[in-house]
Order: sequence, then structure tokens, then C-alpha cells
Amino acid sequence: MHKFTFVAVAVAVAALASGCTWVHMAPGASAVRVVAAAPVGCQPKGEVEVSVKASLGPYERNSLRVHDELETLARNEAPGVGADTVQPLDGPEDGVQRYAMWRCGR
Repeated sequence: MHKFTFVAVAVAVAALASGCTWVHMAPGASAVRVVAAAPVGCQPKGEVEVSVKASLGPYERNSLRVHDELETLARNEAPGVGADTVQPLDGPEDGVQRYAMWRCGR
């Protein structure tokens, strides 16, 4: 009985780790653009560091899902400082990433 319970819990955790998105887009964030390089002619509005769980115990979460959630969190922060564009400053590492925020007036 205990072995079955452990296997069931392990399967549930693995399913949650790979399939669930825990971060949802905030109002206004869908209009925020994501660019790969610093935009030209835009006003800098600061930087933000965002983070999500990259693993659940011994299980690593899907790296694309982690990337998407980090990007969504950065986009969620932008409207609060008057930014309409975000740019990743580095790659995600252990579920943490920094973004520059810009006002481009699109």
C-alpha cells in the first residue's frame, strides 16, 4: 500500500511540474512587448528581477514553462512603472531572471 501511495504522489508531482502554469497575465501586461536587445529611442524605466520555482523537490520543471512564467512576471511588472517593453538582461538561472523595462510609447 505504501509503495502505491508513493508512486501515485510521484506521478502527481511530475504532472504538476510539467503541465501547470502558475503565473497568469495581469491586466495591461498583454500589451507589453518583449525584445531581445535594448530598444532604440526608448526611455529606461528600471530593472526587475523575477523568480519562479524551477524544481519541485527532486523534479525539474519544464525549462520552457519556467521561461514563459518568468517572462509573464516581467510583463506583469512593467505597467506599474510606466513601461511598455521588457528586455531580458540574462538567461534564467535556477528560476531567476533580470529584465530591463522601457517606455517606447507605442
